[in-house]
Amino acid sequence: MTRRDIGFDHWFAGQTTGLDRDGCGYARISAVDRGSYLIRDAVKEVPAALSGKLAQRIECPAGLPCVGDWVTAQWYNNDASAIIHQVLPRKTFLRRKTPGQAIDHQMIAANVDTAFLVQSCHFDFNPRRLERYLVMAADGHVEPVVLFTKTDLIATAALETMLAIIRSVTTATVMTLSTVTGSGFAALQQRLLPGKTYCLLGSSGVGKTTLVNRLIGQEAFATKAVSSTGEGTHTTTRRQLVVLHSGAMLIDTPGLRELGIIGAGDEVDMGFEDIAALSAQCRYADCRHGHEPGCAVRAAVERGELPEDRYASFLKLKKESAYYGMSQLEKRHKDKAFGRLVKSVKKRRWD
Repeated sequence: MTRRDIGFDHWFAGQTTGLDRDGCGYARISAVDRGSYLIRDAVKEVPAALSGKLAQRIECPAGLPCVGDWVTAQWYNNDASAIIHQVLPRKTFLRRKTPGQAIDHQMIAANVDTAFLVQSCHFDFNPRRLERYLVMAADGHVEPVVLFTKTDLIATAALETMLAIIRSVTTATVMTLSTVTGSGFAALQQRLLPGKTYCLLGSSGVGKTTLVNRLIGQEAFATKAVSSTGEGTHTTTRRQLVVLHSGAMLIDTPGLRELGIIGAGDEVDMGFEDIAALSAQCRYADCRHGHEPGCAVRAAVERGELPEDRYASFLKLKKESAYYGMSQLEKRHKDKAFGRLVKSVKKRRWD
């Protein structure tokens, strides 16, 4: 196996100028769990920690290494452990607003080629939540693929109705899958290409870890039986990257409860392709699709061509993205101002 086999292509090679350091090599973050890291190179996978200098340079959660990142690392203890010194620029990413009241980004995964947006056909079907995942993928320049699991639990007619709803929401590829019957599994395997990185995103209990185990060909990760209601139960507790027998790489993630969007801007439009197409017909290029005259989007709603709930979801995400984006900008200004104050106090103290 070479570095290229685990995703180090010409683009990353072009990002290494000035990053070479004596005694260091390049490795990929393969797992993150509460501040602990695993990294892998072409030969092995070992635990790693941040260097003191790197930890001091990191100013926000988004700056921390995440699964899929490429880093420079120095091995020690007979190559059984490593120190992470630098994080290479990210080609693509998946991120969300930090859960809770904090206004900042939290990285989910980096350098992902395709995100499988996983929903269970049984209990987890939620077009509004899927729209958020689509915006997340567009924000990080990641190709989205919608993956419906547990198709064995519903009737064919019900499945077709759900698929019709999703296809009215996005032009992204939609795949169906049952790990019980094996339906759709061969088509999914054919899509997983060597050297490419894929990420599973979805709520707890939609079958992500079960799917990973099936693709690996063994029960490598713990799973739990469905609850008495038929819903899945939470299993995965950390983000981790595994290399499949095919040579494709798959990132499993814990179920996401909050999907806040910060400053996604035009990427919100990219997650709503039908509304973006209508926007091109608006009278004003900067139309906000509220009460502006000549708004083609609002006109489509009034004609019944665009569902009101989808229109409302679009406006909500645009407003949320702008609000959190402005709050984050204000936070950074305050942080910089505080930093300048601390420096001035120190300077006066030592003068």
